[in-house]
Amino acid sequence: MSAAALRADEISWAPRRAEKLLVHPTSFHVPAGDVLGVVGPNGAGKSTLLRMIYRYQRPTSGQILVGDADLWAISPREAARKVAAVLQEHASSFGLTVREVVALGRTPFRSGFAKSGARDAERVEAALAQLHLTDLAERDLATLSGGERQRVMVARALAQEPQVLVLDEPTNHLDIRHQLEVLSLIRDLDLTIIVSLHDLNMASEICDRILLLEAGWTRGFGTPDQVLTEAAVSTAFRVEARRERLEPSHTNHLSFHLPN
Repeated sequence: MSAAALRADEISWAPRRAEKLLVHPTSFHVPAGDVLGVVGPNGAGKSTLLRMIYRYQRPTSGQILVGDADLWAISPREAARKVAAVLQEHASSFGLTVREVVALGRTPFRSGFAKSGARDAERVEAALAQLHLTDLAERDLATLSGGERQRVMVARALAQEPQVLVLDEPTNHLDIRHQLEVLSLIRDLDLTIIVSLHDLNMASEICDRILLLEAGWTRGFGTPDQVLTEAAVSTAFRVEARRERLEPSHTNHLSFHLPN
């Protein structure tokens, strides 16, 4: 796996035959290996933006580049070798074991009915080990907890060997320990990562850049300190945001209050 830069140029999206844009034209650039956090209130357009990046919804306008490749101009198989996604909701397990689900991440590298090779097995085992799933490898996915299933989906994405990894609220359903493990993994992976998060303090901690959305409009793009200001957060989320300095770590922390 090697990271690639991702660039979005004036991308927007609207439902078919509808006039109203759900995501208005927005542009941003994420250098290879950086983490972009997409934040905003419910209905801001975060998931819609991510769907354009992992090739589920074609942009109404604009272009998405992964390295030098136009994501929507290449084949789906080629795109799947560049971008992998971990979503909030997962389909039925269909009786598959954890190892079989993770092995699905190797599908873009096979032709027709070709069997898995040594490289496929190696990547699957590495992904299982990285997410601490080796002991669960023969379990039916349906028997796992929500947090365990989420880890399986992250492992499947890693087995796909993408250059860009899209994560839609990856810490949902995870206990505190596994939240910390996933966040540590995000920081350590040699991938370009696009992640949507509700927790602004978490986003500030792990992200190199922040894209703040509100009602489909970009309200800010830059470093966490540049974007997650008291004024910008208060306006976008309709709260009173206050930045506090925590001791003894000397880190900044946002707190939130309902307006009087």
